[in-house]
Amino acid sequence: MFTIIDLWAGAMTGAFSYWIIIAILAVNFVFIMTLIFMERADPRSTVSWIIILVLVPILGFIVYLFIGQTFYRNKQFQLKKKDDDRLLLAKEKVIELLRTREKEDMPAEEREIYRVGESLMNAGGSFFTENNDVELFTEGEKKFERMFDDLRRAKNFIHIEYYIIRNDLLSYEFMDILIDKVKEGVKVRLMIDAVGNNKGPKKKIMEFKKAGGEFATFHKTVTVLLSPKKNNRNHRKIAVIDGKIGYVGGFNIGDEYLGKGPLGYWRDSAVRVEGIGVYTMNLRFMMDWDYATKKMLSADEKYYPEMEQNPAWTQKFQLISGGPDTQRNPIQTEYLKLINIAKKSIYIHTPYLIPDTTIRDALILAGFSGVDVRIIMPDKPDHPFVYWAGLAFAGQLIKDGSVRVYNYNRGFVHSKTMVVDGKYCSVGSANLDERSLKLNFETNGVVYSDEIGKEMMDAFMEDLSYSSEYTEEMYDHRSLWVRIKMGVSRLAAGLL
Repeated sequence: MFTIIDLWAGAMTGAFSYWIIIAILAVNFVFIMTLIFMERADPRSTVSWIIILVLVPILGFIVYLFIGQTFYRNKQFQLKKKDDDRLLLAKEKVIELLRTREKEDMPAEEREIYRVGESLMNAGGSFFTENNDVELFTEGEKKFERMFDDLRRAKNFIHIEYYIIRNDLLSYEFMDILIDKVKEGVKVRLMIDAVGNNKGPKKKIMEFKKAGGEFATFHKTVTVLLSPKKNNRNHRKIAVIDGKIGYVGGFNIGDEYLGKGPLGYWRDSAVRVEGIGVYTMNLRFMMDWDYATKKMLSADEKYYPEMEQNPAWTQKFQLISGGPDTQRNPIQTEYLKLINIAKKSIYIHTPYLIPDTTIRDALILAGFSGVDVRIIMPDKPDHPFVYWAGLAFAGQLIKDGSVRVYNYNRGFVHSKTMVVDGKYCSVGSANLDERSLKLNFETNGVVYSDEIGKEMMDAFMEDLSYSSEYTEEMYDHRSLWVRIKMGVSRLAAGLL
């Protein structure tokens, strides 16, 4: 009887013996059992890996070692989690404070905000903070102009954590500012993801270090390319100036984020925060810096300066971070919570639409409940597999008519935002895909604000005028070639 063993033995004649082929298949069988019984991976990714390991045992075995297996995460990231937990002990005091704020005579909407904040803290989010001033940016030029001005005014310290800093004109301007501040005596720490730093401004970074600036990569550049950890990228974008001003969002640093790249006009989002919420950004940076450098920064008051209480600062802010060092990803919980509390509308920007089943079903259920659910995604790929997988998942969402999906035709939408009922606003680095919800280290800022909510809704409606709806008819009438690309891309997405 002709078997898969005969097939592989025939294909490998002269290279491997029959018994070596059997040994390879046996090893693959062990990995398959490991996937099923020990790693407890997502069923969809488990099935995808089983297919790969059965069809291409040798190549599948190698690929699985590099990007599939997850045993190393518990060992590699448990120390990081312990340090993070130790630094977050004060969270219990903040939760107690929130509960005392919930008065019986408090309006129901206000009480709901406090309860959402408490639930996200319990799920692993940061402190819920009040008395903040938040400014929204939807274009790169305004964001970088404002941030660069803040950097030039820094007096004490600057903490920067980005996924990518390009080797181009905007990045040179950015690095020159940091170098000048170091020479002025300002303490400047800069951290970039090791993979994202591959095309970074190497000469400028050397000049920065020579001037006295502190530089680190999240994971070591030399070893990460030979390690499964290259799949766990630090995708966060955080900047803290003097502990009083903070930025979080989706922009990396480079000319393309000004719309000067091959994808054209760049639609992204970020927020600038003044107030107590900046403390949580700085704490996030310090925890990541400790992990990357093994040099823990002291909780010195210079890093958490006393904030003046400005009566005009009324916005509530909370930082939500997630990654492979968390047992239940707080960002996934954040997205699910915001979707589930929606009563009127859910408007989402995402460049990568590959939600897991829980988020997909929550969006569909919200639509069935009468909530206006709309999603804007790109009409062109920056990563082809992700783009075609996104269109396949879009087809699932629009099938029942409860969710509407639009392709952005003006350029490229890189924004990762969600605004619910015009007052719950998420702006950050986390895409609506399984990479952001499983593998990457991500950070979102949640703003509880009618004012910011209105700005985000207005921006979303403007973006709709530059978008075309992806309809069920378009999905049903895909060509055979498009169906193949979607199928292969969905399988590839399932490997994460």
